[in-house]
Amino acid sequence: MNYIQKASVLASGSVIQGTAMSVFLFPHFIPSGGAASVSVLLNYLFHIPFSSTLLVLNAGLLIAAVKWLGKANALWTMFCVTITSITVDSISPYMITPLSNVALDLLSGAILFGIGLGLLFRMGASSGGMDILALILSKLQGYSPGRSLFVINSSLLVLTGIVVDWKIILYALFSQYIGTKILDLIYKFEVKKVSRWAEKMAK
Repeated sequence: MNYIQKASVLASGSVIQGTAMSVFLFPHFIPSGGAASVSVLLNYLFHIPFSSTLLVLNAGLLIAAVKWLGKANALWTMFCVTITSITVDSISPYMITPLSNVALDLLSGAILFGIGLGLLFRMGASSGGMDILALILSKLQGYSPGRSLFVINSSLLVLTGIVVDWKIILYALFSQYIGTKILDLIYKFEVKKVSRWAEKMAK
């Protein structure tokens, strides 16, 4: 796959992920992951600005990405973070009220979020935050990226729920569960098997 094709797939995944967050999750104040949970927790306890926490956290994890995943991965991750941020910033101002009830929006957002993140992980990149840590564990230890991400984010979400608000965190945990299941389906999807099946059908 050349750079243009890879950039197109990663941009598509980033836009899908950004749309899921800004259209379906954020209008209900549902955190999209562990990094957001950490920023909420530190803001609640110490009044540290959300942006400062996310900046420091992402910078540290990007350094880890360079060490364990390579410079190319870190650059592609920065590309994905930029596209996702632009998508969220472009859509969020128009999402004054939720599209539907929390259950329907939560399910729709979780599925789209998982699809977008699955495309990024499959291309060897991520959208920053705890996704980088999950990708590192997947590469070094062979763990399922979706399961790793769910464990990391769930732990942080539960901690935030204990301190801040259980109701929103329970929604976020459900979103993470569905999203990471979709992520693993896409990450493990084998195109060769589909191709062989198509060839057999053609015969």
